[in-house]
Amino acid sequence: MGDVSHTSLSPLPSSDRVDVAARLRDALLGASFTADGLLDLLGAPAYAALARSETVPALRATRGDTPLETLVRLFLLQQPVPHARVADVLPVQDCLESGWLTRAGADEVAATVDIRPYGGPGGEDWFIVSDLGCAVGGAGGIGSREEGVVLGVGGASTTLAGITVRTPVSSALDLGTGSGIQALHAAQHATRVIATDLNPRALHITALTLALSGAPAADLREGSLFEPIADDETYDLIVSNPPFVISPGARLTYRDGGMGGDDLCRTLVQQAGDRLSDGGYAQFLANWQHVEGEEWQDRLRSWVPRGCDAWIVQREVQDVTQYAELWLRDAGDHRDDPAEYQARYDAWLDEFEARKVKAVGFGWITLRRTAAAEPSITVEEWPHSIEQPLGETVRAHFDRVDYLRASDDAALLDGHFRLVAEVVQEQVGLPGAEDPEHVVLRQHRGMRRATKVDTVGAGFAGVCDGTLSAGRILDAIAQLVGEDPVLLRDRTPAQIRLLVEQGFLEPAE
Repeated sequence: MGDVSHTSLSPLPSSDRVDVAARLRDALLGASFTADGLLDLLGAPAYAALARSETVPALRATRGDTPLETLVRLFLLQQPVPHARVADVLPVQDCLESGWLTRAGADEVAATVDIRPYGGPGGEDWFIVSDLGCAVGGAGGIGSREEGVVLGVGGASTTLAGITVRTPVSSALDLGTGSGIQALHAAQHATRVIATDLNPRALHITALTLALSGAPAADLREGSLFEPIADDETYDLIVSNPPFVISPGARLTYRDGGMGGDDLCRTLVQQAGDRLSDGGYAQFLANWQHVEGEEWQDRLRSWVPRGCDAWIVQREVQDVTQYAELWLRDAGDHRDDPAEYQARYDAWLDEFEARKVKAVGFGWITLRRTAAAEPSITVEEWPHSIEQPLGETVRAHFDRVDYLRASDDAALLDGHFRLVAEVVQEQVGLPGAEDPEHVVLRQHRGMRRATKVDTVGAGFAGVCDGTLSAGRILDAIAQLVGEDPVLLRDRTPAQIRLLVEQGFLEPAE
């Protein structure tokens, strides 16, 4: 792929010079231009400020002339740096010839792209390339209002990377790759990675990200949604952080899908089913409308394609005014002429009013291709704190779906279970009371769920170590509390099923 330029956006480095990218990578690593090195240099407050698009603390922390300070000012803070200083750190002539750097004035050089150090899940030192002004603060970057701009690392992209199932696969598809973060992660466990984007500039930057991170090249294809994918192509993993913002019009490619309402997310989810191999996963971030007279859970269930299990988690809900303000600020519209800002705000509210939208939900959608006669669809709201990465938690959810689908109550009673690690029991009641009002089991890992159980459920979970069958444990509890074991066996499978479903218990077989 040759150079790609765009009006008012900087010309990009050549993606054909893999040798220069390798030498640049070595130089960056040699100067500790890594996620850990950046944190050590800047300190936690200045490092955190970058995520808020605030660069002043980082500028103050890089006023010296060490190699690392030079690189931070050059590639993260968009500051011109004296040529002589850069020449001590980088292969400066190679970088100028291949387009990573450009001359600025008589004796200074400047970066043509942002480069953000990024730590991989296994401790890898990666580098995410993006357009100037977009490496810090995600969409708050100074270049984010340009049509065709390619953003760097943001909260959404790291969230998707964290929830993705990371089992070895032969093929992975990153739909709407942007700066290539998901493709970079997928390259660690997929034999073949295909990355698509409507924006050719994004494909070019993805190639730079992969080369600078020392990852294998991906198959890069230009086009919208599944257009670049042949009808007979299927994948073991599909990931997408799509342009999911529900907005009037499609002003900004990186966030506005150009379809009405939440049609882009719906289309993406519905079309993914036919593109999945047996047992394959498709994982998306999405927005969805909360429409008057309609349950939002029903709306999302209608999106799930036939032949797929689904787990959909709503993480956040905003009313239409909060939502409009969020994305107007994202594009910097609040800094424009007040009359223009008001007109754009009005346009958003007009759009929502016409569609009878009262709020917008945000969350994750995971599909898994299944041969089951009755696929499982779980739609839930979970706004509480979680522990990333969640990929293994997601995979385990679908394993439990398979187990419960194949197990009737008799099979559950014959089954052996283990209490999942780091589950604690909390007893809630009035001070001094002899017995608690209720008992809560709480997870300290993964989804960090909490569920109320009765004394039998608490006692059952507490002795589940895989040794005895569920039925044998219930018989012992019945004898202990003086209850009819037949009645206890009859009424407890529903509680066992719930504890397995929510990840408190796991089959020991």
